[in-house]
Amino acid sequence: MSVTAEKVSKRYGTQLALDDVSFQVREGEVVAFLGPNGAGKSTMMKIIACYLPQSHGTVKVCGYDVSTHPLDVKKNIGYLPENNPLYPDMYVREYLNFVAGLHKLGKKAAQRVDEMIALTGLTAEYKKTIGTLSKGYRQRVGLAQALIHDPGVLILDEPTSGLDPNQLVEIRQLITEIGRQKTIILSTHIMQEVEAVCNRVMIISKGRIMADAPTTEVRRLNKANRTVFVAFDKEVDLSALRALDGVADASAADKGYKVFARTDADVRPHIFRFAVDHDLIILSMEQQEESLEDVFRQMTR
Repeated sequence: MSVTAEKVSKRYGTQLALDDVSFQVREGEVVAFLGPNGAGKSTMMKIIACYLPQSHGTVKVCGYDVSTHPLDVKKNIGYLPENNPLYPDMYVREYLNFVAGLHKLGKKAAQRVDEMIALTGLTAEYKKTIGTLSKGYRQRVGLAQALIHDPGVLILDEPTSGLDPNQLVEIRQLITEIGRQKTIILSTHIMQEVEAVCNRVMIISKGRIMADAPTTEVRRLNKANRTVFVAFDKEVDLSALRALDGVADASAADKGYKVFARTDADVRPHIFRFAVDHDLIILSMEQQEESLEDVFRQMTR
């Protein structure tokens, strides 16, 4: 396994930021850490990257324990923190040469700098100072420094925060390309980003892992995963829909209503009977799969 966490907890005084967290990330996986603010995502990433010690539990990266072999862990990890600390007065190539020196790449330094400039799309910008670059290009510089020592594991904390739509697409494509060769753990609030670049999702809330599954299957993890959209010829009372057998909730939607099942049972027969009993005409009715955002909200609220 590239990354293994076993019963990891972290306390800040009386606050429990991580509560008995366990997971494994295999080589070649691109895993999303999803969670609301304060859920423990960044804390877990900092522990993996040896920037923060855990209170209890064990974390290993490429077989090395973060507590006993932090230097070996750091050799195998590239880390891009959320605030992406850079030196604005340094030129792009100058900064990457500096980072290569920190990693003691020696004779390989110049070659790795050239490779990172090409890989991250900095060829047209490398002669500029970092402070003059756009946010998107600064993120590219951050990715280049995280990759320059050729780590097996890449930790990305909110890598697309603050980017415009065009920059989002560019950085996602870059992460997808890098993910073919590296193990990536990525923290984000953007659901489209998860579906675009990640093949596995871990949802964390209040310091605990609430869900862990492939991206294509995570929608099915919540038992109340059947949603029916129905449109009637008249307005109806939401409380009446909520009172139907098997219904967990109901809400108004565009020209109709969303009815959320309490279990994975089919509630459409109950809706049909409701329409008959109340002299309603069903204009349309379809069963919808929950979005990743719906599952996230229900598991973290």
